[in-house]
Amino acid sequence: MDSVASAIQRLDDLAETPSIALLASAFSAAGFELALVGGPVRDAFLGRPVNDFDFATNANPDQILAIVRPISEAQWDIGRDFGTIGAQVQGEKVEITTYRADLYDGETRKPIVAFGDTLEGDLVRRDLTINAMAFRLPERVLVDPYGGFDDLLAGRITTPGPAHVSFGDDPLRMLRAARFASKLGFAVDDETVAAMRELADKLSIISAERISDEFGKLLLTDAPRAGIRLLVETGLADVFIPEIPALKLEIDEHAHHKDVYEHSLTVLDQAISYEKARGHSPDLVLRLAALLHDIGKPATKKVEAGGVVSFYHHDVVGSKLAARRLKTLRFDKDTTAAVARLIELHLRFFGYTEGAWTDSAVRRYVRDAGPQLERLHMLTRADVTTRNRRKSDQLAFAYDNLEERIAEIAEAEGLAAVRPDLDGEAIMAILGISPGREVGEAYRFLLDLRLDEGPLGADEAETRLRAWWAARAAGDNAGSGGSR
Repeated sequence: MDSVASAIQRLDDLAETPSIALLASAFSAAGFELALVGGPVRDAFLGRPVNDFDFATNANPDQILAIVRPISEAQWDIGRDFGTIGAQVQGEKVEITTYRADLYDGETRKPIVAFGDTLEGDLVRRDLTINAMAFRLPERVLVDPYGGFDDLLAGRITTPGPAHVSFGDDPLRMLRAARFASKLGFAVDDETVAAMRELADKLSIISAERISDEFGKLLLTDAPRAGIRLLVETGLADVFIPEIPALKLEIDEHAHHKDVYEHSLTVLDQAISYEKARGHSPDLVLRLAALLHDIGKPATKKVEAGGVVSFYHHDVVGSKLAARRLKTLRFDKDTTAAVARLIELHLRFFGYTEGAWTDSAVRRYVRDAGPQLERLHMLTRADVTTRNRRKSDQLAFAYDNLEERIAEIAEAEGLAAVRPDLDGEAIMAILGISPGREVGEAYRFLLDLRLDEGPLGADEAETRLRAWWAARAAGDNAGSGGSR
């Protein structure tokens, strides 16, 4: 972070944004308080882009609407029950919330929504000190009653009040502490970590949707490893994604294998590096697959003769476990299916290094990966964590070669969408059959031909199809004759 003077100057500059200046003037003229709060203040101090404008006020929702209607292009009140009114002012989307003083029952995380009357009272109910700062407008006065600025300077994560009280009010704040530790590269202070350990079980009262949303945000930070470590070390991961701490398999002097937990964190780091190097935005599917790709190992661990440890079929087992866990966490179906597919396929490439694949094998690799091919490229490369430089280089060279072959075959054959040379309508017309099981069998026959031999053309495909159909009919007739 820059000097204090530079940080304050950035807040002053932010206050001169046309939308903010207009809102400040309007609320002041109406006799109400207004303050920029939370993330925008934090990010301005850190010199980060400020994308969201969040405000707090002592005006109630009806009064907020009355003030913003004349100066905004649009308004929405979907959060009215919680005191929040949204608006578009001077082209900027803003949210303005009445001061809150919620009460919690401590068991179901269902707050009794209550409006407060002071900015300081509103700030104490926020998750972290670095998010509990405000900038009064139009006075341009920093309000920081809980030391958020000092914590920014120190690179420290802690709560405005006692951590056990804050986390007891809303256990999801423990995940937010882990997320901001990863997002900002800050350390969580000892008292806060102790409270996370003590109250980890409280996370079970939070809905799966809120947990998955927060966990997804953590994974999408630039360096999620620190946050994941914190979740595991405090026991929070045991509550909602126990497959990760389960990767910490016991290693003894007689049964040698890699530390699967550390390996998985390294694969995640490397997947993010490939993501950036190949020009992709942060990708939740890839990152979930990287973190979870070996979760089938604990269930498939076997000590072979000589003390060698094997994990046969951990790809298939892991795929099923991942699908089950992501479904429980209410991730959407597309994300769940994509992650499960990547885990199922993540070992497929390693057969490539054992001998040259035929063009047919390359086509099947592309067909099986489908729309996940680019992610599979990155995941497979990231899964190489050996410290043996020679082996690492060999695997990288082999995958370079595979990608080159995929590109060559794709250019020659249109491999991006592998389909038979005849579609279902053509199959039915040629064979004189109606929709049903036989059409599917014929389609799969032609698809196997396409994968084995490449494009055949419609005429050759029809010839092969008729021959297959005739042989199939002859086999059926021979079977019937033998039964008489």
